[in-house]
Amino acid sequence: MDAPSPTARLLDDRATRLFIALAAFFCVNAVLAEFIGVKIFALEDTLGIAPLAWNLFGQNGSLSFTAGTLLWPVVFVFTDVVNEYFGRRGVKMISWIAVALIVYGFVFAFVAIALAPADWWVDAAQAQGVPDYQAAFAAVFGQGLWTIAGSVVAFLVGQLIDVQVFHRIRRATGERMVWLRATGSTAVSQLVDSFVVIWIAFVLGPQQWPTSLFLAVSSVNYAWKMLAAIALIPLLYLMRRAIAAYLGPARARALREQAASG
Repeated sequence: MDAPSPTARLLDDRATRLFIALAAFFCVNAVLAEFIGVKIFALEDTLGIAPLAWNLFGQNGSLSFTAGTLLWPVVFVFTDVVNEYFGRRGVKMISWIAVALIVYGFVFAFVAIALAPADWWVDAAQAQGVPDYQAAFAAVFGQGLWTIAGSVVAFLVGQLIDVQVFHRIRRATGERMVWLRATGSTAVSQLVDSFVVIWIAFVLGPQQWPTSLFLAVSSVNYAWKMLAAIALIPLLYLMRRAIAAYLGPARARALREQAASG
């Protein structure tokens, strides 16, 4: 009988399979968040409540967010889980892979927009109220380069900050207070992320937002992300229990100790 190949033995390792699954789910959520983020939704209308009419820095309005905010809190949870079991190297690796996939996706979105549409396809969705399918496709997938640049830079900077803050808190608390290192790292990284993405996309970009609008919108988005991160703390603990059951308590503890040591 032939001996199993090194690749087969590697893929039989449960920790390896766990990392692949976490990385895949992390990356697909990050890419999806970027692409669906072109849609802006009204929170109050979605919930069927009266507009809250916030007022910050002299700006006021209803609570409007990008659809990507539905997925970013999930990305934060997976960042914390990878950080917990695979450390800095794990988070940095999946972050760079996600950035590469986001850029790759946008490159081919622009390639798809540039392709000459079939005549029959342009009119194919008129019955659904879309008079020009090509124009709609270009509007949805052809996000501005400033928005793409802002999203990618903010995501990468936020991830690199998250991993550093996470391990600083971990060194101070040890294995205790998982919620603190998860929420604390998110609080710092998303403070940077929320302001950087809007600064690049809408202040440095062609829209040139005034400072008051930049501060107001960034603050509202940051508050939303933090509320979502806090609400998802139970998911973090559920995932820890599921991983311990999958790997076994001893292997899970060994991975956490290895991740904590750098």
